[in-house]
Amino acid sequence: MFAHKILVVEDEKILASNIRESLQKLGYSVSEITKSGEQAIKKVAETNPHLVLIDVCLAGEIDGVHVADIIQNHFQVPVVYLTESSEYKTLQKNQLSEPFSYIVKPFIESDLHLAIEMALYKHQTKKILNEEQQMLAAIINSIGCAVIVTYANGCIQMMNPIAELITGWKQSEALGKDLVEVLSLVDKDLGERIENLATYVIESGEIFNLPENCTLITKDGKEIAIGDNVAPIRDQNGNITGAVLVFQDITKRKQTEAQLMRNAFYDGLTELPNRVLFLDRLRQTIERGKRRNDYYFAVLFLDLDGFKEINDRFGHGIGDDFLVAIARRLESCLRGGDTVARFGGDEFTVLLDDIKGIADATNVAKRIQDSLRSPVNLNGYELSTTASIGITWNFINYEEPATLLRDADIAMYRAKRQGKGTYTIFS
Repeated sequence: MFAHKILVVEDEKILASNIRESLQKLGYSVSEITKSGEQAIKKVAETNPHLVLIDVCLAGEIDGVHVADIIQNHFQVPVVYLTESSEYKTLQKNQLSEPFSYIVKPFIESDLHLAIEMALYKHQTKKILNEEQQMLAAIINSIGCAVIVTYANGCIQMMNPIAELITGWKQSEALGKDLVEVLSLVDKDLGERIENLATYVIESGEIFNLPENCTLITKDGKEIAIGDNVAPIRDQNGNITGAVLVFQDITKRKQTEAQLMRNAFYDGLTELPNRVLFLDRLRQTIERGKRRNDYYFAVLFLDLDGFKEINDRFGHGIGDDFLVAIARRLESCLRGGDTVARFGGDEFTVLLDDIKGIADATNVAKRIQDSLRSPVNLNGYELSTTASIGITWNFINYEEPATLLRDADIAMYRAKRQGKGTYTIFS
């Protein structure tokens, strides 16, 4: 089995040794342990680790945050910060604002494992996205871009064949027309029509990048996502004589980005939020609870009773279809603002947002049990299940999602020991 290689940068000898032992127990390979930022940079260059675990406050001339910036920007190696709670509060607004980029000492192995796996996953996702973008850019460049040239009054002077193809207008039809008649653009973020960009750049004398979600309405009413820029045209004396619009169809890139984002945050089978998205939403909910004294939320941890028997008897195909049907049942039991996620296998989690008290959570648990008892008809078989449900809520001040989920998991196992189709509240 492939073991990710991790460089540990920690100047406390005992803590560093404990971290090495924990990482090795979790299946990682610890390439080196270094004490200073200078050594860390050198070791990254020499050993090329998959991830660097670094203390924010290191002894030496360079602090951990500066070292991490060098490692991430120069070597493209992901970094997870180790920080004391007091240091975290000081650095949170600037360096440690990105989710899953840090772990607060003291920590348990499961928190360490989650932070590392998330950092590796995010790094890989970002790498894939960059590769997709580069590949798409190369393809677009090889076939050319759409180009429209205007006069100083903002009327069209010339269009190339790619511009004709994308807009649906022939050059012979477009010549002399005001740009907005041919190039009808909408900023989707604002929901507003974009005025004559040629006139804008001619008056300002500056290059204008198209908005992030700029959409072209073609001659036949089709919507196409486009991107690039508009620039003023200057003669030899520096006088502006018109504008040139260079743009390209970026629909495929947008679809790729959307699909990559969906793959990262949603379960491919049930289309429910996955573990990553659930943890992110739970973290936001915990932070919201810290700011409001009258704010309550609850988490339900569900494990389907007897799902293994269904898989063994009817096969994984039926098992997968059954999980999809259960996912829809769970969604139907919740409000629009709540979240149900597939946590893995036949385990599901539910986040109930802004509840009045624990009674709201137990009512949802009962509703779920009632819903699951109704048989699901698959390929002529009537299948049904129950769920063991553990419930916890913010009656205490939870700081981390992992702690809250641990308590919900404990409650779920207590429910399972009591018998199928029951729920237990953590206490």
